[in-house]
Amino acid sequence: MSMPPSPALLATLAAELGPRGYTDDPVDMAPWLTDWRGRITGKAAALLSPADAGQVQTIVRLAGQAGVPLVPQGGNTSMVAGATPDDTGRSLIVSTRRMRAIRLLSTEDNVAVAEAGVILSDVHEAAEAQERRFPLSLAAKGSATIGGLISTNAGGTQVLRFGTMRALLLGIEAVLPSGDLFEGLAALRKDNRGYDLRQLLAGAEGTLGIVTAASLRLVPAVAARAVAWVGLDDTEAALTLLRRIEAQLGDTIESFEIVPAEALRLVLAHIPGTRAPLGNAHPWNLLIEATAPRGAPDPRDPLTTVIGEAIEAGLVSDATIAASEAQADALWKLRESISEAERADGMAAKHDVALPVSAMPRFLIDGAAAVEARFAGVRVIAFGHLGDGNVHFNVRPPIGADDRAWLEGEGPAISAFVHDLVGSEGGSLSAEHGIGQTKVAEFMRTAGATRLGVLRAIKGALDPAGIMNPGKLLR
Repeated sequence: MSMPPSPALLATLAAELGPRGYTDDPVDMAPWLTDWRGRITGKAAALLSPADAGQVQTIVRLAGQAGVPLVPQGGNTSMVAGATPDDTGRSLIVSTRRMRAIRLLSTEDNVAVAEAGVILSDVHEAAEAQERRFPLSLAAKGSATIGGLISTNAGGTQVLRFGTMRALLLGIEAVLPSGDLFEGLAALRKDNRGYDLRQLLAGAEGTLGIVTAASLRLVPAVAARAVAWVGLDDTEAALTLLRRIEAQLGDTIESFEIVPAEALRLVLAHIPGTRAPLGNAHPWNLLIEATAPRGAPDPRDPLTTVIGEAIEAGLVSDATIAASEAQADALWKLRESISEAERADGMAAKHDVALPVSAMPRFLIDGAAAVEARFAGVRVIAFGHLGDGNVHFNVRPPIGADDRAWLEGEGPAISAFVHDLVGSEGGSLSAEHGIGQTKVAEFMRTAGATRLGVLRAIKGALDPAGIMNPGKLLR
């Protein structure tokens, strides 16, 4: 059983970290005790902000000796309360926000070595300054940190071409629950020395250690890109179009997002400066991006040709191709603002699920219909990354309902129903947001004894005292 930190331990930590690295002031701590979605608020004995990996080691060793739980936290943008402490007040939050150095950016190795607290957008800017890019992007890029992105194996909008964070992680430095520092930053493309601890820590949600730095894969900067917004009537037609475009443009296609009319309506209603990209509304919309590095053919003409042929064939109703970077950014703003617009419109039971790509078009229709038939008055918004099968399946309350009361009352049953539908398709209840606190009960229910047994064996081996982010991922 975990223990609360003693006054002596807190005093030692305060002395070791200094005033910039230690606070137990309730006002200073308050913003970091509630999850990003505002659903869960916890308590903590102190907020620790180490400046480097050595200070993280000190924290973990002292906490381990005392049996005090630690909650690693980056940008606090978790969608599943994975970085929020419980309500016991025993935990110490370990924030990596002071660890903001980009230690190395090599164009020869195509590698950036960034500390855990580096903001994603800062990595983008540093890479662009060297005519490179880090090909992972998501709506929270201005606040999400590298450590958090690794710990949740983040996905985003470019998984179709470049994969999730695991595929972009070439090396890792982390403090293990023992307090030892795992120094694995060497960016080796081939390394067969047994178990891959880099990949084990990615997606572990801070339950196996605290990531302090990482070596990240860079790719050549984009020299040309084509961004299209497409209106169509049928989700199956969307997948057909994706396969046609892939056949013509190959791996220049890196984003293929599907957006229903209702999601676009919410964005236009709640996000200033947005406007409808097409003259008429369509049941479904696609946001497509193709890119090319310097020296490669511009993807604009072939993308325009394929979409034009799809319109002539009746597969697509209408489309527009961005004529400038400003127009391309405006189209992306429509997609990236969906979560913000939904949040402004009210609460919802949110689900981040993964399906086989072939099953996703049907699930967008049939899954929504099944939920709306089972729970009277609810309204489903389902959108996501068609290229990789990731659906953001959000269920809104009946009109006029008390959002919070409805979510607390109906939310668990709705989520169980959705997850069972996903499971029947061979899918996963978590695509890119992780398990955290909010999905842990459902994960325990649906994961299966073998999977859970292996995960618990790994957790027990590396963190026998159970001090690392308790209550997340596993129970």
